[in-house]
Amino acid sequence: MKRKLVSGMMAMAMMTMLLSGCGNGGADNAENAPAADAGTQKTENQPAAETSAAGNDTQEAGGKDSIVTEPTELTFIFADGDDGAKQSMNTIVDKFNAAYENITVTIEPGNGGAYSEFIKTKDSVGEFPDVMEMRDTAVYVRAGKLAPLPDDIVSLFKTTTAFDGVTYTAPLAGENTNGIIYNKSYFDEKGFEEPKTYDEFLALCQSIQDAGDMSPLVVGGQDIWHMGFWFYKAYNDQVLSQDEDFIKHCYEGTKTFADDTIKNTFTELQDILQYAQDGWVSTPDAQITTFLVNDMATMMYSGTHMFSQIEQADPDFEMGWFAIPSPDGKTRLVGGGGASGLAISAEAAQDPNKKAAAEEFIRFFYAPENYCIYCQTLSAIPSTVADPALDVSPVFQEVIDATASADKLSPMWNSMTGDNELPPDFRNFTYKTLIEVLQGTRDIDSACEELVKTWNVGMESFNPVTGVGIE
Repeated sequence: MKRKLVSGMMAMAMMTMLLSGCGNGGADNAENAPAADAGTQKTENQPAAETSAAGNDTQEAGGKDSIVTEPTELTFIFADGDDGAKQSMNTIVDKFNAAYENITVTIEPGNGGAYSEFIKTKDSVGEFPDVMEMRDTAVYVRAGKLAPLPDDIVSLFKTTTAFDGVTYTAPLAGENTNGIIYNKSYFDEKGFEEPKTYDEFLALCQSIQDAGDMSPLVVGGQDIWHMGFWFYKAYNDQVLSQDEDFIKHCYEGTKTFADDTIKNTFTELQDILQYAQDGWVSTPDAQITTFLVNDMATMMYSGTHMFSQIEQADPDFEMGWFAIPSPDGKTRLVGGGGASGLAISAEAAQDPNKKAAAEEFIRFFYAPENYCIYCQTLSAIPSTVADPALDVSPVFQEVIDATASADKLSPMWNSMTGDNELPPDFRNFTYKTLIEVLQGTRDIDSACEELVKTWNVGMESFNPVTGVGIE
């Protein structure tokens, strides 16, 4: 049988480097929380399902505990435009192929950056892969191209995204978690401490402003997507804390964007962003690092992708990180698994051997000793309940720990799917309206009126509840 093998001493050396520092993690840090009925779910803190991939790499076809009844081949495609992704995926696949004698996973090139179009083309010519990194999940679920994942795989993750209660993807990493990145040296100099409550956070901002050395916050308002970080923080605090299906209820007509919780969202942002630097609305996101490392601002609110940018801008800059507490005292973060991730094709799942092999590959991939390779290489926040042992910076570890202990993890509102999927362009209109409110050119009541009008127009051409605009 044709087998994909690790070739040469160079590949073996690369695997050894990737494996160093990886070890078995545990589920001790995962927070207990009930799973939602649909949409993004936070799974119960329970032991990972007992599978052959968890510490037993000896099960092979033909043995008493065989996974398949005959030699089985799987095709696997992922977005290989990133060298780290390519390196880690090849290493894990090689490990799997070495462990399972009669299962062969063959990686097919993923066409670099044009991945979504590539998958669409493969589907159109009848070459849809058996296992794949799936990004446009909603589209392929609606088309019936993906197979549901079994409960034991779903339970491996802190959160998953479900469609009508069914999960189709195993998230490759946690969503990019936003938080306050701050000048730790300045905090130490002034005796400032990380706030434990929302009121303490506002008091901290006021203390920094009173000191007069620099602005408390730097905001990159020229890029409206940057404003999305701030909007979702308050929206999560005020709206989703009261109604996780608010968008669905707006489609149904039982809620509108004139709701008091939306008004409270604007009010929370007015309270916080009064501490932004002068000219924040004309500052691009690309410049906020400059403000931070040059003592022009003390704090920024952004994702973990900023860590490397800050280190490159000033290797000696000492940064700290904390989550902004919600007004009700809880910690709500962007994180956990979104709708994208590893998926199995519905066609492959019709073959019992391919189905068993594909599910076993996913279990193997997310076993801590293997998943560590992916997370370590890509500096990814683990999405699994069992934490793989990673060698990361202390500040990055703080973020990982925060996602494990948070009261609520969820994707950004524009990443939600199913009945909570936003109409096209509504997100950006909301952010533009937010800027008008923060600048004082529009009051909150008129802002809500405009949001209601724009929502109603968008709903005429897109409404997942009624099926309008759903391909």
